[in-house]
Amino acid sequence: MSGFDIFAIALLLLVILTLFAGVKTVSQGYDWTIERFGKYTRTLGPGLNLIIPYFDRVGRKVNMMEQVIDIPQQEVITKDNATVTVDGVTFYQVFDAAKASYEVSNLNQAIVTLTMTNIRSVMGSMDLDQVLSHRDEINERLLRVVDAAVSPWGVKVNRIEIKDIVPPHDLVEAMGRQMKAERVKRADILQAEGQRQSEILRAEGAKQSQILQAEGRREAAFRDAEARERSAEAEARATEMVSNAIASGDVASLNYFIADKYIKAFGQLAESPNQKIIMLPIEATGMLGSLAGIGEIAKATFGDTAASAAASTSRRPPSVPNTTPPRSTT
Repeated sequence: MSGFDIFAIALLLLVILTLFAGVKTVSQGYDWTIERFGKYTRTLGPGLNLIIPYFDRVGRKVNMMEQVIDIPQQEVITKDNATVTVDGVTFYQVFDAAKASYEVSNLNQAIVTLTMTNIRSVMGSMDLDQVLSHRDEINERLLRVVDAAVSPWGVKVNRIEIKDIVPPHDLVEAMGRQMKAERVKRADILQAEGQRQSEILRAEGAKQSQILQAEGRREAAFRDAEARERSAEAEARATEMVSNAIASGDVASLNYFIADKYIKAFGQLAESPNQKIIMLPIEATGMLGSLAGIGEIAKATFGDTAASAAASTSRRPPSVPNTTPPRSTT
């Protein structure tokens, strides 16, 4: 093999190596930066790309997909001087490969440090109760501040999430006692409210009962008064009729009226519950006179037949009532 042949083979190999050095294939989800003599010139996107061999070279291979970084634990002092241990995660995505490569030296470390610093700033301005109950507000404030800070680096922070907030053990016990006391207080308030409502309902029921009883007594009194009024009217009519009979010379009517009152009075004395022994002299002739008066009234009213029946009744020997005082059985 002559020297020319060797030169030709070497030249062919150099051309092949040059072609391979000038063709670059970029994977999906990545961007490559190209430097010419150490200076950034352009960015290669996913797919087949050509560069000038020996003059251009690949600077940085930048991941353009969304990435997550764990924020390590750190102690944070809140506004009310409570110490809590906090950690979290940050989701970010590079949208400018050149800025992410040449504007910041270590992108991941820069984001972690910036996030930890802002966590201390945001949570340090809040009370412990706010820190424990307002995680959404903390995440929103952190995202707004950190995203604005990393924007010059060609990075977009999509989310910042606080994972754990761990207060000291003694503070956890104190919070447990406080929660228990609060629940006991609420239970006592509910019980007192129930008792108050029950007393109100009972008082309302008693009030309605008294009102109904009063209305019943009023109605009964009204009806009693009406009955007494009618009885008095009947008594007045009877008295008037007797007076008219006396004025017209009708003695039989007067005898009937007196006999009726006499018998009713004696019946009331006999039925009295407080009287165990009754000692009352009774004149048989007075009773017979009363019966004769009744006979005269019947004769004047119904004729001779009723009068003869009444007369025969009056001629019978009257049954003298037993005046022997009954023995008390008590």
